[in-house]
Amino acid sequence: MTTSTLYFNGLILSMDAQDSNPEAVLTEGETIVAVGREADLRAQMPEGTELVDLQGQTMIPAFIDPHGHFPDSGFIDLFRVNLSSPPLGTCVDMETALRRLRDRAETTPKGEWIMGVAFDNTAIAEARMPTRMELDSASCDHPIWVIHASGHNGVANSMALERQGITAATPDPLGGRFDRDPETGALTGLIEGISAMGPLGDTTFLIDESQFWHGFAASRDEYLSHGVTYGQNAWANAELLCRFDGFPADKDPGFDLTILPIAELEPDLSQGPDAMADLENPHFTLGPRKLFSDGAFQLQTAFLREEYHRPIAPDTPRGVPYAAAEHLTAEVRKLHDLGFQIHCHCNGDAGSDLFLDAVEAAQSANPRTDHRHTIIHGQVLHEDQFERMARLGVTVSFFSAHIYYWGDRHRDTFLGPDRAARLSAAASALRHGIRFTLHNDASVTPTRPIHLAHCAVNRLTATGDMLGEDQKISVLSALRAQTIDAAWQVFQEGRRGSIEAGKLADMTILSRSPLKDPARLLDTKVTKTIRRGKRVFQSSDE
Repeated sequence: MTTSTLYFNGLILSMDAQDSNPEAVLTEGETIVAVGREADLRAQMPEGTELVDLQGQTMIPAFIDPHGHFPDSGFIDLFRVNLSSPPLGTCVDMETALRRLRDRAETTPKGEWIMGVAFDNTAIAEARMPTRMELDSASCDHPIWVIHASGHNGVANSMALERQGITAATPDPLGGRFDRDPETGALTGLIEGISAMGPLGDTTFLIDESQFWHGFAASRDEYLSHGVTYGQNAWANAELLCRFDGFPADKDPGFDLTILPIAELEPDLSQGPDAMADLENPHFTLGPRKLFSDGAFQLQTAFLREEYHRPIAPDTPRGVPYAAAEHLTAEVRKLHDLGFQIHCHCNGDAGSDLFLDAVEAAQSANPRTDHRHTIIHGQVLHEDQFERMARLGVTVSFFSAHIYYWGDRHRDTFLGPDRAARLSAAASALRHGIRFTLHNDASVTPTRPIHLAHCAVNRLTATGDMLGEDQKISVLSALRAQTIDAAWQVFQEGRRGSIEAGKLADMTILSRSPLKDPARLLDTKVTKTIRRGKRVFQSSDE
């Protein structure tokens, strides 16, 4: 028997095209069947409808994560050594990191891997990555791999390098590097770039089938507790696709997910002899194909038009592209011609130029309307780039959490005050009519939609400095960027993202109106999460 529920007596932010505020919402099963005046909905609701008095709280569409790496956060909580620094964690120096790795080694059978995660060289006292020898001091009986918070480099101890078959004679791949001592040529243990890390950079590294689904459940419960019912895994290789495809087609995993295959899998993924049009479980959907143009700011591998404010690499003071322009253009053209949407990681402004050049070439050769190709992160975008994006139909997802977590370092080290003031320039996107989203890139920063909105609305760094007054956006814009606009960015706006009849009954109930006093946005708490018409989270205060 299908159950029906009437929600009333609260502020309802529908996020529809008119930003209407209906008095009530009626759902049946997993679908919203009507919104409007409470009296009208009471007159049409079936006998036995459950009545939910919002008691003055605020209902919005459930949050959508428009870019992240679900379920990485569950893997960190359950299976990794967390080395994150303030304000994310408590690792303040190298000795703290090495001690945590030694402690894990003492409880880990010899020969088994130890993986440290979320290490940030810009946030610890020594301001550098560990060395191979330091990791050897933590244990020579275990292969140890420490990956950077950005996911774009890491350090291996001697046993880990041996296990991976990496020696001083191993050639550097395109877009990657095995760091060597300039005097001896010996490996330092530092491995830079996704192409060089190989399996060490994969989401599923060291995760077996059982651990994968335990991590999935942990991430699911975390996301639901913050009002998120629809997420994303934004970098899926063949192994990860197989993991997701292994979930039974007739079971509900308790969370909906868009999964982005890496570009190199095409065209075989969709057109080869073992082509995969989509995944078996209807809650998992194949989405855009994923590309990279550059690296990360913390490593100064994001590719900039001008030099870093305080460069750390004399040979590459503007960072580095992850692919030659000709290669990126060919990959974009391939995916564009196959009819796919493209999400491309572009942190620096020069990295964004590379992608925009490629999209322009693809569009000139094969015009497509409404392709929604997307710049992911877009940390340093200029007015000329927004003008070009508007002309080309390119959208953007801003990593606005950088304003809080790394804003002080952007101002003082990476970009300098002027460029840092344009970090995640959402207000400029609005002025150019570009629809955008906001993301946390979990597990780089945790999935916290309200805090993420605070970052874009108030633009405060961890020390309380404000970056770019003229780039502030309204609370409503920040919420739309994580609901209906996030649905739109992956062609899901007809099914989710707003409280409208015919859409999924995915809603989040907040303790207060987030629209009142933007400076108090962080006082807003998630009290309930409804997914497909069922309550899947309720705070302990309720």
